[in-house]
Amino acid sequence: MRNTFTLFLAAVAAAITAAPAAAERPRDQDRAFQATREGRSMPLPMIERRVLPSMGGADYLGPEFNGRTYRLKFMRGGRVIWVDVDASTGRVVGRSGD
Repeated sequence: MRNTFTLFLAAVAAAITAAPAAAERPRDQDRAFQATREGRSMPLPMIERRVLPSMGGADYLGPEFNGRTYRLKFMRGGRVIWVDVDASTGRVVGRSGD
């Protein structure tokens, strides 16, 4: 009886840990890669080459991708700066935190 219960608990634990993987939303990098492959977005390195030189003195912390825009995160003097860039054109469409 104890072995059956142990096997049951192991099966439940395996099902619980496997379920979130199947239900996960695509990651930013996966969506960005797909958009680039389909021609809806410029590659991130190209976007970064356009924006980073204009952010003199700010530390680049990384990107987010929502399907239409990249949001690049910077830090300067303890303040967070967000730069929103149109993914298809590379044009800066918004900036906050300056």
